[in-house]
Amino acid sequence: MEFDLGPERLKLQKRIRDFCEGEIIPRAQENDRKEAFPWDLAKKLAREGLFGIVLPRDYGGMGLDVLSLCLVLEELGRADAALALTVESHNGLCANHLFLHGNEDQKRRYLPRLASGAVLGAWALTEPGAGSDAASIKTQAALGGGGWILNGSKTFTTQGSVAGIYVIFARTDGDGKPRLTAFVAEKGVPGLGVGKIEKKMGIRASDTAQLHLHQMRLPAENVVGQVGGAFKDAMRVLDAGRVAIAAVSVGIARAALEEGIRRVKSRPADYGLDIPSPGLTYAQKTLAQIAAEIDAARLLTHRAAWLLDSGKPFAREASMAKLISGDLAMRASTEIVDLIGPEGGSLDSPAQRYFRDAKLYQIGEGSSQIQQLVIGRQLLNG
Repeated sequence: MEFDLGPERLKLQKRIRDFCEGEIIPRAQENDRKEAFPWDLAKKLAREGLFGIVLPRDYGGMGLDVLSLCLVLEELGRADAALALTVESHNGLCANHLFLHGNEDQKRRYLPRLASGAVLGAWALTEPGAGSDAASIKTQAALGGGGWILNGSKTFTTQGSVAGIYVIFARTDGDGKPRLTAFVAEKGVPGLGVGKIEKKMGIRASDTAQLHLHQMRLPAENVVGQVGGAFKDAMRVLDAGRVAIAAVSVGIARAALEEGIRRVKSRPADYGLDIPSPGLTYAQKTLAQIAAEIDAARLLTHRAAWLLDSGKPFAREASMAKLISGDLAMRASTEIVDLIGPEGGSLDSPAQRYFRDAKLYQIGEGSSQIQQLVIGRQLLNG
């Protein structure tokens, strides 16, 4: 593993950072208050090529590696974690599932539109009674009429109401055993309905919705991967997604740190920095600790990305990166709100937005407790 990002990755990082400074950060507070999906910014993200970062050029993507994706997502996480989730879930879940497990006809049919941002992608796994336990989902798919008929509900589907292409999981049990199968569906197919749009404590400019499947008919060619084999496929996609979501969490922590630095520099007397002191002030100690932990979390994330890019086993390292970065985002944003004081809780302060967003990143795509379970199992069974 090399620590030099190289000129091309650094150029990409700077381009996205400048884009965030000019286009996203000035709108982040407003978009959070409106709780509305920012279609205009999504179109600008598409023009930047950010909906096909790791997809090969043959399918209209940028053909970059996962480490480059992490650099992009850290910058987006620093700017607006809600918009970062749109890019992360589109790239890491829906598009990646089709790329990893779809057949060539499916790749040619769906990936160019996803890569260009002509349509957004959604990955519908979670259900009201099946959160972290994907094997217990109840949505059913049964053969009938020359294809498949799906019935059930999904919840907390990112891009649920704004997507054009969906990867949807359902049970196709056989031999008395619960088995999952993935299906690809397009917006407007009869039987696919959008339910409640979730109002969330954080990442409020990210679209999250319920889906209702009622006698939704799909042809046999819409099965993604093998019938009954989607549980393993989903776990592979989630492992890769955890690398990406860790990068966003690092960005949130970095944004919180930068807000803390700005606050302390602008009011040094409030933090005991206007007089010589032989020891560390509370502010210095807090900022130093967060800065050190951000570097540590970033290195864990980059290690997981490097392993993934190298074709090496990476699942445990992905869970470690997700665990550490998610907990750090929550802790850093909490400590910065505390450092700022009452003003940090004002809706005019970005600090409170980092705090609310961080909590949901600590939970999404496998909570900290799930990551501990994954890591613990590998340690004991390895």
